[in-house]
Amino acid sequence: MSANKPKLLIIPGDGIGHEVIPQATRVVNWFADNRKIAFDISEGELGVGSYNKHGKTMLPDATLEKSFKSDAILFGAIGGDGYEDIPIDVRRETGLLALRRKLGLFANLRPVVAYDELLDASTLKPEVIKGVDMIIVRELSSGIYFGEPRGIEDLGNGVRRGYNTMSYTTPEIHRVLRISFELARARRNRLCSIEKSNVLETSKLWREEARKIAREEYPDVEFKELIVDAGSMELIRNPKQFDIIVTGNMFGDILSDAAAMLTGSLGMLPSASLSEPDKNGRRNAFYEPVHGAAPDIAGRNIANPLAAILSFAMALRHTFETPDEADLLERAVRDTVARGVRTADIKGTATRAVSTRQMGDAVIESLDRLNA
Repeated sequence: MSANKPKLLIIPGDGIGHEVIPQATRVVNWFADNRKIAFDISEGELGVGSYNKHGKTMLPDATLEKSFKSDAILFGAIGGDGYEDIPIDVRRETGLLALRRKLGLFANLRPVVAYDELLDASTLKPEVIKGVDMIIVRELSSGIYFGEPRGIEDLGNGVRRGYNTMSYTTPEIHRVLRISFELARARRNRLCSIEKSNVLETSKLWREEARKIAREEYPDVEFKELIVDAGSMELIRNPKQFDIIVTGNMFGDILSDAAAMLTGSLGMLPSASLSEPDKNGRRNAFYEPVHGAAPDIAGRNIANPLAAILSFAMALRHTFETPDEADLLERAVRDTVARGVRTADIKGTATRAVSTRQMGDAVIESLDRLNA
């Protein structure tokens, strides 16, 4: 890293974001104190709390300005109480989707790792999930979530119609495919593209372009393709067959949440969202746990902070280019669960569940021991 401190923007967001992000921040500070990796840290607002405070926007201008100036953003969650009362156009234009669009975040990397120590936390058979280690790459800035036209219209006589538009261009498909193929090359050299080409024209285009990229640019990578319904079944039936999965925005949203049960909980899934590199090779980068705001448990100090902590590990690896530090943090998380420390969502057969704060304590304890 450069002599100047890298800039890290921390945004708790809503709900349990205000509980899990402070534990991740403790880890950030531990690396500054113990590994001499210090950050220029600022804080921002995004979400329902921001809307209630400022009105008309979930994304204040100050947060957006800090976002563009930051090397990485560590985010908690969005949603929860009051979210459904905010007009849809406000949510779309000033919420998380808007920030992703403004930062050009097109590739969402979601690692799915089944720890041996947490096999009892999943509802699936241990022999099915033992050894699972994959990354789901979700296209993040196009597809049906961003397509126009969209809306709800009154057709008269009490009939209404809702409509959305799914579309992809070849550049949008190519860039997420290429980053996925490169990830596959750096891992076990296997990539599976998942779409719905038997029904959707967008998916037919996706399949044609994926085959072309595979054939012309990555002939060394083992490439396969699945229709999304069959892919979702295979994800549960035989998840160990997958190394890298690449898929569109909506399918990736659904499949990655389903894949959470391979790990036992959404509370174990971190993610990284990346833009294309600029002329200096710098990418905008946004790191967040896959789970949502979880209003049903917010404020109770029982949420699992490990996904937020592991999201910072992804930042250490992908933005701050300190793989040894990322490895250390990932080992500390594994060590923590190996010692039987469990929050309620991954309690499994453990005798008791710890609080959010206590889980943070345990990760810090593991870092101290591994760093000794």
